[in-house]
Amino acid sequence: MAITTPVLPPGLTLEQFVSLQGDNDRLELIDGEVVDLEPTGSHEQVAALLSRKLNVAIDRLSLPYFIPHRCLIQTFSMGTALRPDVVVLDESQLGREPLWRQEPVITLGDTVKLVAEVVSTNWQNDYARKFEEYEALGVPEYWIVDYRGLGGKYYIGLPKQPTVTQCCLRGDSYERRSLRRGEVLASEVIPGFELAVDALFTYSDRR
Repeated sequence: MAITTPVLPPGLTLEQFVSLQGDNDRLELIDGEVVDLEPTGSHEQVAALLSRKLNVAIDRLSLPYFIPHRCLIQTFSMGTALRPDVVVLDESQLGREPLWRQEPVITLGDTVKLVAEVVSTNWQNDYARKFEEYEALGVPEYWIVDYRGLGGKYYIGLPKQPTVTQCCLRGDSYERRSLRRGEVLASEVIPGFELAVDALFTYSDRR
């Protein structure tokens, strides 16, 4: 079934965006402007692989975490609500969320354990804007999965190559670590979770 992107005016509040977006789960709001995420098929495969592996680890450890099918994260910036490719939520914190019973919107950083963004052509958002938003919100762990090596040289170096940037909160700031072929992504918030990043990079040559 084709999804029609609604034409939404600029300068939207979160409440207006939530009410007007309809069933389209490809949209997010940045500074009151609607952004269409426009994921590719391989982008969705990478996100699905991450979700599957994380769910296995969560189940094995019997953690009170889950990965929602669709979810918005309201940040401290006015008119901004991000829709992560993968987000791990702490179910025990949902009772403190003021909007959750009406809409799948998270407003408190304590509810979010981990976020993963799969990089697309708008890579600047993942490496800069979203990095700052998740850091300010206090999200403990943020993964930037650049499976095609699209990011700028400041972020992934030269020559460009597929890279996973693991950002872990140290006080109020993220500490970044770049993972490339042959290395293993090990989560700090989900003990025992390990994934060879090569499994994510296999999609870099697929169209």
